[in-house]
Amino acid sequence: MGQFEEDTAVTPLGDNRWQGELKRGWRIGSVPNGGYVLAVIGRALRNTMPHKDPLSINAFYLAPCSLGVCTIEVELLKAGRGTSFGTASLYQNDELRVRATAAYTDLDLLAGETWMGGEPPSAPTFESMADDSRAQHLEIHQRVDSRLVTGYEVFESGELPRSGEFVGYLQHVDKAAMGSIDLLMFADIMPPPSFTLFGPFGWVPTIELTVQCRGLPVPGPLLGRMTSRYLTSGIIESDGDFWDSKGQLVALARQTMKVRLPKKNAHQ
Repeated sequence: MGQFEEDTAVTPLGDNRWQGELKRGWRIGSVPNGGYVLAVIGRALRNTMPHKDPLSINAFYLAPCSLGVCTIEVELLKAGRGTSFGTASLYQNDELRVRATAAYTDLDLLAGETWMGGEPPSAPTFESMADDSRAQHLEIHQRVDSRLVTGYEVFESGELPRSGEFVGYLQHVDKAAMGSIDLLMFADIMPPPSFTLFGPFGWVPTIELTVQCRGLPVPGPLLGRMTSRYLTSGIIESDGDFWDSKGQLVALARQTMKVRLPKKNAHQ
């Protein structure tokens, strides 16, 4: 069992209620990463639903989570032949922190037409990237090996490309195999694209996150791209696409975030 699987495990409490624990090693600052929290919720949904993989999951973050025990209440809305639907609510200290709605399926059984209107971002091979390119500045980088292909100058030299985009490789530090639940975390692990506009300053809290899983990743790192196009009145979106080591599209994501800059940077 890899560290991620261990740290997203849930235990049954009865009546479709589950207990999890948000653990150290997955925080951005003092707050557990939203994708990590969603993966814990996704694990509770998987254990309740008749299907095992999140096809689409949408979460609203009502309040920041903290380290420690959480309770997840799951309601199965409909169990279909190929898709099941449910909701999940995560509580800490009797306060509702996150609510999610999801459709689950079995990704390895999907069949049908395929059409691709896009392709993976251009990037050097993962093997050609030096180990010292791995991000180290956040607690979560103890668990996630993140190596930026574009946008790294924001952190290295302070240069601002103003591209609204980051591209990078992602994998578990322990190189554990990835499944569909892992994709919920990786979909939220890259830097906010607003950093290419203002630098890595301020707070960019997630209001809403949707992750669509399209396939089960083969072994090896993911190649991810996070792009923003519009920042209006302090609200920014990001769109993500994630590809496995064979070039298969495995996940898409869309996120709504607030951009909160320090006052000295607010009008730059």
